[in-house]
Order: sequence, then structure tokens, then C-alpha cells
Amino acid sequence: MWWKKEKKEKPFISAVIPAAGSSSRMGEGTNKLLMEIAGIPLLARTLLVFERCPLVDEIIIPCREQDILPYARLCETFGVTKASQIIRGGNSRMASVLCGVKACAKQAAFVAIHDAARPLLRPEHLEAVLGQAMVHGAACLVVPMKDSVKKLKDGFIAADVPRASLAAAQTPQVFARAKIRHALETAMARGFDTTDDCAAAELIGIPVFAVQGDYTNIKVTTPEDIIIAQAFLQEMEE
Repeated sequence: MWWKKEKKEKPFISAVIPAAGSSSRMGEGTNKLLMEIAGIPLLARTLLVFERCPLVDEIIIPCREQDILPYARLCETFGVTKASQIIRGGNSRMASVLCGVKACAKQAAFVAIHDAARPLLRPEHLEAVLGQAMVHGAACLVVPMKDSVKKLKDGFIAADVPRASLAAAQTPQVFARAKIRHALETAMARGFDTTDDCAAAELIGIPVFAVQGDYTNIKVTTPEDIIIAQAFLQEMEE
């Protein structure tokens, strides 16, 4: 990393893990983040990747009010000592992320934003995207598109879209804290509900460096995803 080569102090890095979703596609009354994958709750697996990363200094968890106490207990049970704040999130993912960014320590230079429902993030990919963000100002994990992509018009295929120019965005997405706060506040002020944080960054012209991720870094959304995650985890541990 550049600060080691130049003997500079490592910048303070906060991780914001938005966990305020309703898990509606997982089934009524189900909190997917408390569902277990190989005996460990999904949220615990996600948090432990950041807990064990030497580059991450604190973790902020925006969530629903009714989940604050259960998540605090989960952090205590699994030794997530970097979870400095578990706070009430907003009415949308973007609002929750902004709540988290505002709650970061004052000295935070960078913030890594990661979906709580992505429990299989590889430690080396977390360190890679953090390192590139510190070099370029912002970075995001991506994976190449596997399927052919088509442009549609009036219900018919109109053209082929070259896959070489496309990528699927994952998280973490890492930014200079002041810049992503400005980007999120601008998006909300304009009434935009962005699908990810890179979209907010693009809105104010922040270039985001693309870092190669891995297809195992899936977002668990439906019951089928739990089965897939368990299979990926077994493969990763072999």
C-alpha cells in the first residue's frame, strides 16, 4: 500500500453496512440477516470480514429500530468490536447509507459501503478495493457480465450491447467520505433514488475505479440465494 511505501500514516477508514431492509422477498416475517449459513447468521458473516480487516477502523450499522438490540447482541456474541454505532436507518437504502456516513467518526477519511446481505466477500477483495480507493479517491468491486445483453425497442431486440464495455457492480463501494456525503445529499435533494452509491457519485462527477471482484460475492435476496451461498461457502472453505 502507498502509505507503507512512503511511510505515511494509514487513513482512518469507516465501514457503513446498511441493514435496514425488510427482507420482503425472503418471506413474510423473515429477517434474512439473522438466517444462518452453515451455522452462522448472515449478518455476522458480513460483519466479521470487516472486523478482521486491518485497514478498517470502525463499523456503522444503520438498521430498523426494532433490530438495533438484536444486532447489538449479535455483535457481542460474535466479537464484532469495531461496531461503534448501530443506528436507526432511513426509509430507503440511500437514506440509510447517508445516515451511516454522517455517523462516521470525524477523522474518517474514507468510507466503505457494503450490502449487509453480501456475506461472502473475500478478505483479499476488500483490501484490494480499499487500497485502490485510497489511490484513486473512489473504487468499486465489479464482475464481467456473463450473459449476452440486448437493447430493446417496442418489445423487440433492437441491438446487441458489447459485453466488454459492461460490468455488474458489487459492494464494497469505497469513497472519500466528504465526497460521498456530498453526492448522497445532492441525489436526495434532487429526488433521485439511486440503485447504488456509485450512481450518486456519478451524479456529481466522481470517477470510480473498477476493481475485479468475484461471482461468489452474491447478494442474498431470495430463499434460493441461501442455498447458493451455502454451496459457495463450502467451495471457498475446501
